[in-house]
Amino acid sequence: MLPIDTLYRGRQINIDGIALEDDTTQLTYGELVARVEALAAALQERLPTPQARVGACGFNNLQHVIAILATHLAGHIWVAVNPRSGKSENTALMDLVKPDLMIADDAAREAFDIGDTPFVVAEPDGRSHADDTVDGLIDTYRGKRPKRHLLDPNTDLQAIKFTGGSTGLPKAVMQPYRTGTTLIGTVLSVFGLNATDIQVAAAPVSHAAFILMLPIFATGGRNIVLPTPDPDRILHAFEKRDVSTIFMPPTMIYKVMAAPDIERRNFPNLRHLIYGAAPMPSEKVREAQVAFPQALETLYGQTEASSVCTTMTAAELEMGANNGSVGRATPLMRVEIMDPDGKILPPGEAGEVVVRGGLTMTGYYKNPEATAAAFRDGWLRTGDGGLIDERGYLFLKDRLRDVIISGGFNVYPTDVEGALVRHPSVYECVVFGTPNDHWGERVEAAVQLHDGASVSADELIAHAKTELGSVKAPKAVHIVGDLPRSAVGKVLRREVRERFLPSPNP
Repeated sequence: MLPIDTLYRGRQINIDGIALEDDTTQLTYGELVARVEALAAALQERLPTPQARVGACGFNNLQHVIAILATHLAGHIWVAVNPRSGKSENTALMDLVKPDLMIADDAAREAFDIGDTPFVVAEPDGRSHADDTVDGLIDTYRGKRPKRHLLDPNTDLQAIKFTGGSTGLPKAVMQPYRTGTTLIGTVLSVFGLNATDIQVAAAPVSHAAFILMLPIFATGGRNIVLPTPDPDRILHAFEKRDVSTIFMPPTMIYKVMAAPDIERRNFPNLRHLIYGAAPMPSEKVREAQVAFPQALETLYGQTEASSVCTTMTAAELEMGANNGSVGRATPLMRVEIMDPDGKILPPGEAGEVVVRGGLTMTGYYKNPEATAAAFRDGWLRTGDGGLIDERGYLFLKDRLRDVIISGGFNVYPTDVEGALVRHPSVYECVVFGTPNDHWGERVEAAVQLHDGASVSADELIAHAKTELGSVKAPKAVHIVGDLPRSAVGKVLRREVRERFLPSPNP
């Protein structure tokens, strides 16, 4: 079984039911399979040898989703390219991977330099049914079925995806088919999805939103694609389109919670509001649980160990002792804490989070040195600090490189961020260390306020001292209009730190 087989299972369960829709078009399972098969046949004619690299660079639309599914069905490798990333970064990644073919929206063509790579338009600007578009190829090849290649789930690749790039140029992660099947089985077993579930893809399909699509297909449920993650669109989908399931990074949740009438709105079908990609301070967790009762859930993973190494359901997260945790290891993964010498630590001791199991990558594309450094004795080293309590719940303590050593004390940025966001004027913040002759490193923070809020830096420092004491409290607070973010909405701690580093002496 390969991950794409979930689409066929959904067709068996619900052939006339809606499988995929956007704001204007609904596709039944029967029609979606027909379109995916036609495009897969076209891809195989152009690229007859399996495991060709097919880049997909598009926004949230039906053609982009169909292109990804068809790439899987054709037996080729999906190379996920984010149109919101910078052109120089994407072009460097394309030079590394060298796709055999690119499928991209017209609106995304400025996101990379394609060179002489063959090109197919996913969503065209003002054109339809041309030979070089997804819709045109579907019309031409409709009724044709692709060959199903015999592929090894442990070694053949489903996708090449890129790391977040918050510490430099992203690396190309090779995900074998077993990561996809492990993810699907894990999501279904942990969150209990069924045929009544309707997922709305508001986050980029090129990244996090796709992790729920195949599990939803496996149940015969419905996937809705939103073109943009506007809070009003998301809330309308919750209320009027019977949405039960969504993945959102914390920053997107904050924007939705900031809707002026959020207290008066009701979401009776929402059961799985799953957050990940970045930690959420405990106070924000409580706010989200008030706004979306018995729906907030979380997961933890990374590109190198896809998404669901740990999970926590809404019922677990409602328990006060679990606020701040990212859950327990999922059934097909082992999660442990390792010290610098490679020893697995007992519960309650802090170290590096390491994982092994079906979700881990096979390595970094064309980078054996980085691949070797990422593994230790079969464990994937995540680079995240954390501890696991006696009950098996994982509590993260920042990226190891982000820990601030100030006056000989370890200061974890998330602890300070959690204190700052408990101030009613603070919308979001990021904490970082800067070099200091006295302290070694000095704790500083960049803070984005709620619209219309007003508070001084000194007041925020005093608030943090009350919460944390003087050692962990920031020595400087920078109030900014907005925080820099990655293409998937993560606040870029490194960029913030660089902005406020002291100028070198002349």
